[in-house]
Amino acid sequence: MKISAILAAVENGGFDKTFVSLYRDTVRPRARYGKLLADFLERYGDREGLLFSVPGRTEISGNHTDHNNGCVLAASVDIDIIAVAAKTEGMTVRIKSEGYPEDTVDCTSPDPKKVRKGSSSALVTGICDAFARKGYAFGGFDACTSSDVLTGSGLSSSAAFEVMCARIMSQLYNEGKVPPMELAMAGQYAENVYFGKPCGLMDQAACACGGFLYIDFEDPASPKTEKLSLDPEKSGYTFCIVNTGGNHVDLTDDYAAVPKEMHACAALMGKKVLRECDEAEFVSRISYMRANVGDRAILRALHYFGENKRVEAQRAALKGGDADTFFRLVTESGRSSFEFLQNVFTTRNVSEQGISLALALSERFGAVCRVHGGGFAGTIQAYVPTANVEAYREAINNVFGKNACMLLRIRPYGASVVDQSGVKESIADTARVLSRMYD
Repeated sequence: MKISAILAAVENGGFDKTFVSLYRDTVRPRARYGKLLADFLERYGDREGLLFSVPGRTEISGNHTDHNNGCVLAASVDIDIIAVAAKTEGMTVRIKSEGYPEDTVDCTSPDPKKVRKGSSSALVTGICDAFARKGYAFGGFDACTSSDVLTGSGLSSSAAFEVMCARIMSQLYNEGKVPPMELAMAGQYAENVYFGKPCGLMDQAACACGGFLYIDFEDPASPKTEKLSLDPEKSGYTFCIVNTGGNHVDLTDDYAAVPKEMHACAALMGKKVLRECDEAEFVSRISYMRANVGDRAILRALHYFGENKRVEAQRAALKGGDADTFFRLVTESGRSSFEFLQNVFTTRNVSEQGISLALALSERFGAVCRVHGGGFAGTIQAYVPTANVEAYREAINNVFGKNACMLLRIRPYGASVVDQSGVKESIADTARVLSRMYD
C-alpha cells in the first residue's frame, strides 16, 4: 500500500479499530501516525510501505537475576516506538528518528570494528550482522520513527529501537517469519557487540514478545519463555512507573558491582553463576565467605536466591488466578532489593535518594511498589489503588516534576505490523526454544 494511501486511511478512521486495540484511543494515534507518515512522504517520497509498533517494557519481578541465569517476569507496556518503512534496492538503510539527525548505514559488510560505538547506526549494523549469522535475508530500507519510550525512563528505549529495526528487516526481507525471541537476540547482539553495552536479554525479549512474559535464563543459549496474564485493573490497581529524575552520571561502577559480587560468591562455591549453587550449602559457608567477598556480596547473593524463588511463586500465583499472592510477593521483591540487593541509591551520593523517597510516598497512598530495573537512580514501579491514583499522581508530580508519574497498561502485543485489519505479530511461535545464541 502506498504511503499516501496509508495516510489517507489513518486520517479517515480506517485504522481506528487497530488503534483502539493498541492504545484504547484514536485521537492521539491518528495525529501521531499521521505526522509520521507525512514526514516520510516529505523526506523519502510516496512508495509502498508499512507501519510498525514496538512497545517499551517493564520489569515485573526478578531484580538483578538474569545476569546469574535466573528467572524474571517482564511485560510490554502501552507506550511504543512507531515507524513507517519502505524497502529499497541495495544495502543502504536510512532511518530518520524524530528529534535526531538521519542515520545512514551501509550494511554490505557489517563489521563491529568499523562502527561508532554508542550510536544508533552501530545498532542497525549489528542487526544486519545478526541476521546474516542466523541465515536470514537483510537489505536496505528507508524509515521514519517516533518514540514515546523516553530515554532514561527505565522502559528500554534502546531495546525497543533495536527490536524495531529487526522487525522491519524481518517483514521486508523474511515475510515476517523471524521468531520474536530471535528478534530479541539480534537486538542484544547488536547492543553487546556493536553498541558496546553488555546488556542481558530481558529488555529485548519483553519488547519483541509482548504481553506478560516469564523468562528462564538457566540456559542463556536457549531461554525458556511462557506467556502469562495480569490485569491490575481487575484487582483495583492502576499500574504506574515513577521517574524520579535521578542523576545517572558515574553509576557504571554501582551497576557493575552487582553481578561482579554475585559472581564472586558463586566462584567461592566453585561455580560460574549463582543459579548453579545450592542455597543451603551457600548459607552453611557464609562464615568462610565473609572474609573473602564481604557482607554486601553475601546479602546480594541471598537476594538472588530469594528473588528467583519469588518469580516462580508469582508465576504459579498468576497461573492459579491468585492475584493477592502475586501482589504480596511484589512487596517482598521490593523489600529484598532495598535491604539485601541495596540498589535504591548510590553510596557515592547518599543525600540523593529519589527512589527511596518515591517508595516511601507510594506506600502512603496504599501502593504496592518496588524499585524498577537496575536501580541506584531512575524509576520505581507502583500498583496504586485506583481510587487513590489521581491524588497519588498529583503528589508524585509535585515532588519529582511534571509527568514524573506515568499511568500505563500492560500491552498484549509485541513487535508488530500495524494494519487496518489489526495488529500483526511475527508469524513464528513466540515460545520457540532457540538452538543457540549468536557466536
